[in-house]
Amino acid sequence: MLLVIVLQLSILALLLTANNVTNGPKAIVFIHGILGNYEEGTDLQRWVEEVHPDTPFYSIALYQRLNSLVPLWKQIEIISKDVVGIMNNHTDGIHLICFSQGGLICRGILSTTRHNVDTFISLSSPLAGQYGDTAYLKYLFPELLKSELYRLLYTKEGQDLSIGNYWKDPHHLEKYQKYSNFLAPLNNDTNTPKMGEYKQNFLRLNRLVLIGGPDDGVITPWQSSHFAFYNSEEKVVEIEQQRYFLEDSFGLKTLFNQRKVKIYVIPGVQHIYWHSNRTVFNTAILPWLI
Repeated sequence: MLLVIVLQLSILALLLTANNVTNGPKAIVFIHGILGNYEEGTDLQRWVEEVHPDTPFYSIALYQRLNSLVPLWKQIEIISKDVVGIMNNHTDGIHLICFSQGGLICRGILSTTRHNVDTFISLSSPLAGQYGDTAYLKYLFPELLKSELYRLLYTKEGQDLSIGNYWKDPHHLEKYQKYSNFLAPLNNDTNTPKMGEYKQNFLRLNRLVLIGGPDDGVITPWQSSHFAFYNSEEKVVEIEQQRYFLEDSFGLKTLFNQRKVKIYVIPGVQHIYWHSNRTVFNTAILPWLI
């Protein structure tokens, strides 16, 4: 009789443990932006702990500061090992919160791994590319205007800089298609034999949250955070009219039609404050950390 009771208690404990793993808050992985570091996730972690105290939170401390200029595929190769390890420890799924250039790193991970990411929250990331004079560019290239950068970035050497991997000059798209070895193949702007794999993996997402706003001041155009971008006249073409959306090149249209894409336009937030703005957290991030 005692043995039966012990067995029943053991089974109950296992069921409760399994229930906690399944129904508890999903782990969160944060990836910082260009020239940033893991501390950019500090405020988010604190706010998450206030609301969901048991949430595991991992802020990736790789390729920080100047090391963030390393080519994106190289960063993805190393960072994905850490992220996949976290996924393996949280088999019920994780959430990704990725800031600025970190959003492109997350896109690379989502496209190249059989991940278990439930929600990808892209926090002001140049998902459709970058083309604009900003403080970051003036710091990196003080003598060059945006109209001149293609000469540097659309070269083999230029692709050795992370920003060259997603620089998209709307006036030199042929050179972009020829030289961009990250964003162009990822968005199917150039043919790649891996596009089927990229799409299949991207569609494993349950939800895609796109956050950006008109006062960002760095992401150019700011609508790139919503997969929109300039045409040759530098007029913004919205996400639904982008070729990769219309052709469903990597699964964006499928997710959109399934109502899995959530788009937030939040004014009044400068680029460096997206991850430390409580209103942004409460409005656009917290509702999806379930």
